[in-house]
Amino acid sequence: MEENKKQEFASLISKSRSTVFFGGAGVSTESGMKDYRSEDGLYNTVKKYKVSPETILSHSFFMAHPDVFYDFYYHYFLNTTAEPNRAHYALAQLEQTGRLKAVITQNIDGLHQRAGSRNVIELHGTTLKHYCADCRTVMPNEAVRALRGGIPRCEKCGGLVRPDVVLYEESLNARVIEAAVDAIAAAELLIIGGTSLAVYPAAGFLRYFNGDHIVLINRDETQYDSRATLVFRDSIGEVLSQTVAALPEMNN
Repeated sequence: MEENKKQEFASLISKSRSTVFFGGAGVSTESGMKDYRSEDGLYNTVKKYKVSPETILSHSFFMAHPDVFYDFYYHYFLNTTAEPNRAHYALAQLEQTGRLKAVITQNIDGLHQRAGSRNVIELHGTTLKHYCADCRTVMPNEAVRALRGGIPRCEKCGGLVRPDVVLYEESLNARVIEAAVDAIAAAELLIIGGTSLAVYPAAGFLRYFNGDHIVLINRDETQYDSRATLVFRDSIGEVLSQTVAALPEMNN
């Protein structure tokens, strides 16, 4: 990463009264989580199911084939030893300084919260919570993990337990949408990281940004590159950790 770009990024953060981070799967790949579209992503590595991850993670497939859904879900989302990486910790540090107002994430792994972030807006829900689709009774996450891919059933009514995530064919939560749009609309600096900006409606929320600067950190080109003040192709963990470390308050 070029030193002058890092310094300019730190300067943008220092001058902003309201900074918001909008992130995707690329934020967690450095923790060992798979993304969807890279060479080692879910679309290219999941062969045994004979259908795409998008199909498996759909509402209709979940209802029709919960056994296949949970086998896939356990192996790729629950049975993981992933820990927060430098990007997660840097964002948590930035929030603690009062400069970062919100983290808006498309991820469902809960790593932002584990790193210490508090104001996390999870567009697609979280794998850290499961509940009965019939009576809404919450099932402890540990109990779902213990089934090792088996189908969890509600102890209260026997209904099918589901993860608290937004599956394909389902709509985003209206209150979550409102919180994300409000945060983006109020931001002076928007940091976009680890996302191709190809997933809608989430990527569409960026049109509400009316602030001064966009900083984009992503391995590949996106539709917002031409609008960004700075574009980084480096490791998101490296960019964020070094930039946050360069802030004046981190060196006092």
